[in-house]
Amino acid sequence: MTTNLDLSLLPWQQEVMQSDARFKVIAAGRRTGKSHLAAVSLILSALNGEKGKTFYVAPTQGQARDVIWNTIFDIAGEIIERSHVNNLEITLAGNNTIYLKGADRPDTLRGVSLKHLVLDEYAFMKPDVFESILRPALADCKGSAIFIGTPEGRNHFFDIFEGASHWEDWANFHFTSFDNPIVDKAEIEHARQTLPTWAFQQEFMASFDARTGSLFDPENFLYHDDNVKIADGDHYISIDLAGFKQQGQRRAKKRDNSAIAVTKVSANGKWWVEDIIWGQWSLDETCQKIFDAVEKYKPIKVGMERGIAQQAVMSPMSDLMRRRGRLFRVELLTHGNQKKEDRIAWALAGRFENGMISLRRGDWNARFVDEASNFPSTLVHDDLIDALSYCDQMAKIAYLDGIELADDWEPTDAVAGF
Repeated sequence: MTTNLDLSLLPWQQEVMQSDARFKVIAAGRRTGKSHLAAVSLILSALNGEKGKTFYVAPTQGQARDVIWNTIFDIAGEIIERSHVNNLEITLAGNNTIYLKGADRPDTLRGVSLKHLVLDEYAFMKPDVFESILRPALADCKGSAIFIGTPEGRNHFFDIFEGASHWEDWANFHFTSFDNPIVDKAEIEHARQTLPTWAFQQEFMASFDARTGSLFDPENFLYHDDNVKIADGDHYISIDLAGFKQQGQRRAKKRDNSAIAVTKVSANGKWWVEDIIWGQWSLDETCQKIFDAVEKYKPIKVGMERGIAQQAVMSPMSDLMRRRGRLFRVELLTHGNQKKEDRIAWALAGRFENGMISLRRGDWNARFVDEASNFPSTLVHDDLIDALSYCDQMAKIAYLDGIELADDWEPTDAVAGF
């Protein structure tokens, strides 16, 4: 059979593949091309004619499908004899099969003899999956393994990365996002300006340094007065809703507050927080507060956290809009499968750290600073900073010419794997 497989590799990928080490541990930043390297190693293993099976293992089976399935097809499509997406098996010429697995289903990993194994995002797996199940599976065939991923502090991935520099037949490799010549360096530098230092170091520089201390230092917060001329930009209103107070009910101290954050985002991406309206209101009061904010600031987008409270507000809000003759669309905002701590940190910490957020002086400042100072303590409310963090989902700024920071991005480069 004649094939035209494109196994092109970036310089760092070639360095890893040329290593004679049996066990290779790779800490790499985002967009370095980890998936392409993994796919090439899997294909070459499946076709090498040696006995044993070839496994790709991700933290979950769904991640295994999403990350590597299409990449393998892009590279080996011409020699794929059959595939089964339900059980995640891809069989190449000569009846050589690549199996995609999830570490969250350890029982599916037992009872096999492996000649090659790729563990992707190893930092997010339980260490005993390799130690108790997969390492013994490599023994019969004296199989090889690649551990690859972005660090998550100094957990078991750090331990095995450090150990690989001392153990026989092991090797470790460290690459940053700058090691991929295809990635626009200006895009990485922009991430450096907007992300918290710890997040940039972890995600782009593949640093094992864990997040330490408080996420926010209010002493570094910037403020502006009413007389400050703000650069041209657009207003956004982001809303975090709590439950609703019944008519005549006293303020419920233990209940969360609703918060309405009004932010003007300038052309250079700086956030000017004009106001954050917060409190415990009835359903009708909540609708009125939102409507008044929209009428005053005329935002280009209004976003509201999706949920039961949002569903309760939509009908009376629509009635109010019809009565007052002002219609506006409410964009539904989500957690994006992120923990609240991570979502708020990614949206706000880096911007505050780099002077990209300024707060208009007002009565709400003290409450906001108190929440930021204590976050992520569960003993202190976080409603105001949560509401402001949702602005990140709406205010998409084109920081670089020719670069679109959109949610519908799709992989385009087979070599880089992104």
